[in-house]
Amino acid sequence: MSDGEATPDDGRAGTRLQAVLARAGVASRRSAEKLILAGRVSVNGQVVTQLGTRVSPDDQLLLDGQPIQPEACVLRLVLNKPPGYLCAMSDPHGRPLASSLFLPDIPERVYHVGRLDMYSCGLVMYTNDGDFAAKAGHPSYGLIKEYEVETDGRLHPDFGTAFEKGLAEGGEILKAERVEVHGLRRCSVWLAEGRNREIRRALSLYRLHARVLRRVAIGPVRIGDLPEGSWRRLSEAEEAELDRIFSAARGAGGRRGGRT
Repeated sequence: MSDGEATPDDGRAGTRLQAVLARAGVASRRSAEKLILAGRVSVNGQVVTQLGTRVSPDDQLLLDGQPIQPEACVLRLVLNKPPGYLCAMSDPHGRPLASSLFLPDIPERVYHVGRLDMYSCGLVMYTNDGDFAAKAGHPSYGLIKEYEVETDGRLHPDFGTAFEKGLAEGGEILKAERVEVHGLRRCSVWLAEGRNREIRRALSLYRLHARVLRRVAIGPVRIGDLPEGSWRRLSEAEEAELDRIFSAARGAGGRRGGRT
């Protein structure tokens, strides 16, 4: 901008400050708005508290006095996580991290969108885009997650129906959107909210354990034939469909709503 100052959102060129912060991996867009309102962000030496402020790539951005470096590129990745890898940014016990599977091809810092427990496998999305992470990871945007399950014992005939109606466990109601039983020990489960270890907890009520618990889809994104331990970028079609879903959810004003 010619005068070297951030400008309110009056239709001029530039990107909203909260969006730039989110894309830089500082925080989700909603959290970035709180940082701005708290007076923790400055643009070209001036503290900014207006959420409509737009900035250009030439502007100097500081958070708590420290420079913010926008990401060179926005990364939205799909990983087929093997069992035994942890969805975490670090681990004091030195266990293998799922994010290490992107190295050395992706040197940028990326973080998981939602989680799978250490012994589950399958689809996990990773990104450096805070705004995308906030939408894709929040149940209000309605991304249904699909899982393939193989148990260590015979499934009870009522398991699917009971899980769809809701199972009381640990002060919570565990509820699947849909369950399809494929054999004595195999089923597919669709979850909307995805409470912490929800499928494993539901099985434990029937004294069963999951020998294999694999997430195969999140909304329109499917693992397909991606080999275990491998990753790929979201396709243009997947990006477009996710954008459509996010826009529709935002337009409806809905915010419906862990780890399996």
